[in-house]
Amino acid sequence: MGLLAAVLWGLHDFTIRSIAAGADAAALYLMVLLFGGVLLLPFAALSPGWGAISAGVLGFCVITGLIYALGVYALYRAFIIGPVRLVAPICGAFPLLSVGFAVARGQEAGAVVWLASLAVLAGIAIVAQGESGATQGSRRGAITWAVIAALGFAVSFEMLHQAAEQAADLPVTLIARVAGFAGVSVWVIWQRIDLKPAFAIWPSLLLMGALDVGGMLAVTIAGGFARPEFASVASSCFGLVTILLAWRFLHEPLTRLQAFGAVVVFGGIAVLGLV
Repeated sequence: MGLLAAVLWGLHDFTIRSIAAGADAAALYLMVLLFGGVLLLPFAALSPGWGAISAGVLGFCVITGLIYALGVYALYRAFIIGPVRLVAPICGAFPLLSVGFAVARGQEAGAVVWLASLAVLAGIAIVAQGESGATQGSRRGAITWAVIAALGFAVSFEMLHQAAEQAADLPVTLIARVAGFAGVSVWVIWQRIDLKPAFAIWPSLLLMGALDVGGMLAVTIAGGFARPEFASVASSCFGLVTILLAWRFLHEPLTRLQAFGAVVVFGGIAVLGLV
């Protein structure tokens, strides 16, 4: 599930890199949330798991959705400022927090788990080092938004896993999605952000909505498996997937060192899968 989320979010970020110019990050993500929610609605509505949604679970999912939306908005802001070689390793650091949360819940995590998690992050950092491109803002701003994104992902994924243990995956994901949409809508209205540039590229945002909700659902489903924190570790490869796609389809260079980094990443994930 984590690898599936990584591929979906990698495609999502690959798309945002080509359309971000000229539109506000909040406007873009508002449309992505809307399209993703519309695509998810018919499947979630037919889910038999709504009976398990108590008032407590509902409130928990709402908070989760708001935190997740903050994380993705911060990711958009960080990638718009760039460069990816600075932002991607920071955003990809959230799995260490996810493993830490699992330890706090009583899960055993030996040296192999921590070393494998660090290997995944180190590999992402190695691959991201070859990304070129100037920043469109201050590096301090890029780092700040990237840290917020990492924290948002770590906390929201942990909460999604807990919610999935109490209720069905589709209702949990839809409720979180609607809550995130409501939160971003308030921000857009408060800041009087122009949505016209986002409407002009709605087909791309529709695709991104499908990719984003697919990744979110994959991580939520992982909450029903043993050691769901490993899905969070694997999903952190989204930055790696984005850069590999840029190498394949945009002909961006990939050095031998970066290729080695890719091997390190997937090697770390394989180790986690065997623990």
